[in-house]
Amino acid sequence: MNKYFLLLFFVLFTSCQKEENDNQTTEPVWKTKQFTFDHNGTIRTYILHKPENFVENSPLVFVLHGFTSSASNIMSYSQMNQIADENGFMVCYPQGTALPAGETHWNANLDMSSVNDIDFLSQLAITIQFNYKINSKNTFVSGMSNGGFMSYTLACNKSNVFKAIASVTGTMSGKDWLTCNPSNKIPIMQISGTDDETVPWDGTMSTNYGWGGAPHIMKVMDYWANLNGCDYVEQIDFPDIDTSDKSTVSLTKQKGSPNNNEVWLYTVTGGGHDWPGSWGNKDISASREIWKFFKQHLK
Repeated sequence: MNKYFLLLFFVLFTSCQKEENDNQTTEPVWKTKQFTFDHNGTIRTYILHKPENFVENSPLVFVLHGFTSSASNIMSYSQMNQIADENGFMVCYPQGTALPAGETHWNANLDMSSVNDIDFLSQLAITIQFNYKINSKNTFVSGMSNGGFMSYTLACNKSNVFKAIASVTGTMSGKDWLTCNPSNKIPIMQISGTDDETVPWDGTMSTNYGWGGAPHIMKVMDYWANLNGCDYVEQIDFPDIDTSDKSTVSLTKQKGSPNNNEVWLYTVTGGGHDWPGSWGNKDISASREIWKFFKQHLK
């Protein structure tokens, strides 16, 4: 009799266990995926790349596309996912919104837009930090052109969220240059081509729509270096590995800041409105230099 009850109990238990397992749903494994984000009633989109070696407290790097471009486009040409896979950090590629004429953009305190991208990007960063248990001290932002402008806007307004920025062919918008007042000192990296006709490095960009107004990029770097308390300079010249690109690269590091808040300027002599390593100069990889800079400022 006892054997009968034991057998009946075993059959009922295993049957219930199987039914419970059958009803469980497992989230599909993903590595690169597009998500939506409700920002004050407006549905925004972004792409996340989570490497297989990602663990809690890993860094988070935002990569912002340029004017008229897209999240998927900069994900493709920057090849930042490959660097993330090698180093175990998460990458976020947010998508900008479209102006009435259809151009995708970031509102880096520009006259032509009323979109609150400062709040969108900072709230998105905080949400991703929470969802994936990311160390809030290791969230960084980079961008190309208009994405570089937006990176400076975030440095001016959200240095409590983004702990370092890297701009490729961007600069500070006219309003940011006049009103910037960051709450924290923040490391700054910039890549500029001396022959860039879209965002001239000498500060002669048109002030139409609020784009221009900042001075020569060297003066912009001096502003941040003085703010951060940098007191000496290190100069590095990169080997001219590919002479066919008709450009060379030098790096000016302004250092000596308390808490290591350095300011790096990569000058691409003969370079244009390019993302080095993908097109234009081939002596450096902009993406690898960006991660090298961010990695130095991990907490």
